[in-house]
Amino acid sequence: MKLGVAPHRLWPRSVADLDGVLEAARTAERLGFDHVIAGSHVLATEVGLSHDPLVLLSAVAGATSRIRIATSVLILPLHNPVLLAHQAATLDRLSGGRFSLGVGTGWDAGEFAAVGVPFPGRGRLVDEQLVVIGELWRGEGAVRLGVPPLRPSGPPVWVGGQGDAALRRALRFGDAWHGSGVDPAGLAAVRGRLADLGEETGRDPATLELTAGAFLVPPGHTPPAGAPGTPLGGPAASAESIRHALGELGEAGLSSCSLWFPVAAEALPDALAWTAEELLPGA
Repeated sequence: MKLGVAPHRLWPRSVADLDGVLEAARTAERLGFDHVIAGSHVLATEVGLSHDPLVLLSAVAGATSRIRIATSVLILPLHNPVLLAHQAATLDRLSGGRFSLGVGTGWDAGEFAAVGVPFPGRGRLVDEQLVVIGELWRGEGAVRLGVPPLRPSGPPVWVGGQGDAALRRALRFGDAWHGSGVDPAGLAAVRGRLADLGEETGRDPATLELTAGAFLVPPGHTPPAGAPGTPLGGPAASAESIRHALGELGEAGLSSCSLWFPVAAEALPDALAWTAEELLPGA
């Protein structure tokens, strides 16, 4: 299974928590992780602060040479699809084809109000945007992007969400489905729904990669108050229990897991080092 990491603590509470992201990305590359992820919030919210993901990943691409980069996930309705298609194509080309565009519909109505985008109907809007973006990447239609993507079909698209509308969207537009916090039973349920919806959309679900984000608290680390969900391996995880959890996810069909660390910002380097030593292939 491919493992990626976030370059800062989960849900940063201060700007200081976001310092060091480029050094963390370089460390992740040196340790052998597959990719670095960046979340997407325009405003400071109850889940903390956030860099702009495309700006952050552009900086990461310039600071590294091998590691892949991905938005996990970019809130697509908040973006003009023509501008975003150009930005993504530029990042795809400048990163040497290392970029994947993870997209979702978003959940924070306040961000939509701040940007001036209606919150209702955002799922339908995402479908329309993905049509436009795909056509622009392929060079179809009356207009041409300022720069084409490195790959003729554009960077890989990861489509987030677990409802039927999101799964249809992944089958129609995605190279991968991208979930969050799933367990093997939940992943099996997603695979079952994809199989049902595949006939409806005309897409073989076997051609859709299954990816997900997960929370990891390495042994010896204490998560901050209010950390979300159940981390990999359980609340008092060991290396063995975490490896077992990842193995079960792999057997259920997950091919790529992106790790968020709900640990103190100063503990992140140690968390990355432990994860690489214990969980990466060949460790």
